[in-house]
Amino acid sequence: MTQTPARVAIVTGAARGIGAATALRLAADGFAVAVIDLDEAATAATVGAIEAAGGRALGVGADVGDPEQVQAAVDRIAAELGPPVVLVNNAGVTRDNLLFKMTDADWDLVMHVHLRGSFLMTRACQRYMVDAKWGRVVNLSSTSALGNRGQANYATAKAGLQGFTKTLALELGKFGVTANAIAPGFIQTEMTKATAERLGRDWDEYVAERAAAIPVARGGVPEDIAHTVSFFVSEGAGFVSGQVVYVAGGPRT
Repeated sequence: MTQTPARVAIVTGAARGIGAATALRLAADGFAVAVIDLDEAATAATVGAIEAAGGRALGVGADVGDPEQVQAAVDRIAAELGPPVVLVNNAGVTRDNLLFKMTDADWDLVMHVHLRGSFLMTRACQRYMVDAKWGRVVNLSSTSALGNRGQANYATAKAGLQGFTKTLALELGKFGVTANAIAPGFIQTEMTKATAERLGRDWDEYVAERAAAIPVARGGVPEDIAHTVSFFVSEGAGFVSGQVVYVAGGPRT
């Protein structure tokens, strides 16, 4: 009996944090996973963890905002793992500052990674999904899309990703491809630790303070987001498209 090859998923920014947790979860769900990060060497831990659990993974270094690097990365993944039909656009950076202090470079880098990166990765992958007549795109937005002091660049990028997601759902739906977005609230990652450090706050106190304002009374962890990605890319979610789910421990409007 011939075994059907595993479907291939790509997760960007998957060397650590939400991306790593998502890559591990998708591997556990049976996908072969391409782990993309800016530095290929940084993907080794995630790839190693997937392989140690019996999964297939490939680490790839690429700047998701560079069209040539993106095309080379996707071509390599298609050749070595198989055609990618799941894409999780998770790669992100922050360059927080109040508007009057924000530099052109701070603005441009955040747009480069979040918006340009998601556009380039999706454009490169969508033809494989259309050919397969099945695909899933999941974009990582944020509760900051609703507005957040000191994050004019990040909030704009994350709100833009919601519009991008809804447009993908309209354009690609007839090909069996869904597109959805996840907007995390406070998630305990290296990125949020860096925010606490920038504010001069003790990490444990910062987490406790943030958790006190969350209805479920705890901070989020990367696995909370990975579980939601797992649902969106499942067969059972084929009638869910163009949606933004706030995974924030309570309602957001």
